[in-house]
Amino acid sequence: MEFTTIRSISPDDTDALIALADSIELFSSDELEQLRQMLADSLSQDGDSAPFWVTDDDGGLMGLAYCEPERMTSGTWNLQLIAVRPTHQRQGRGGKLLGFVERTLTDRGARILLVETMGTPEFEYVRTFYRQHGYSEEARIRDFYAEGADKIVFRKALLSPLLKSRY
Repeated sequence: MEFTTIRSISPDDTDALIALADSIELFSSDELEQLRQMLADSLSQDGDSAPFWVTDDDGGLMGLAYCEPERMTSGTWNLQLIAVRPTHQRQGRGGKLLGFVERTLTDRGARILLVETMGTPEFEYVRTFYRQHGYSEEARIRDFYAEGADKIVFRKALLSPLLKSRY
């Protein structure tokens, strides 16, 4: 599947991004407001260590990803959010966005990408998605989100362009 553009998000995208996040029905209204504030804060930063947002822009925002560096580490990043509009899921868009994030981070010298998800049955498709893209379960914190809702951390080592050229 080809997409029109995977691009960085601009401040003009804020309302559409919040509407997209709302469409996946995983966020409360308070969490959507926190997301709006995270977006505003991250768009005010610049440079290779700044958090970044990207979108699959196919005549409107169809998917998004948000990634930020892990504090007090060297080259470790967290994928905080990746989502595709429900009407456009299962078309390869999430994988394309994830690949774009990985390449961007590799170009920035990142070593590791972490992603957290919930360990409940309704999130099995999410865990399968990460496994299919080369992530392995690194940690599980039992009852983290609520009783019976574990936090699962997936990890993927990223190869720098220098190391890739050796192989």
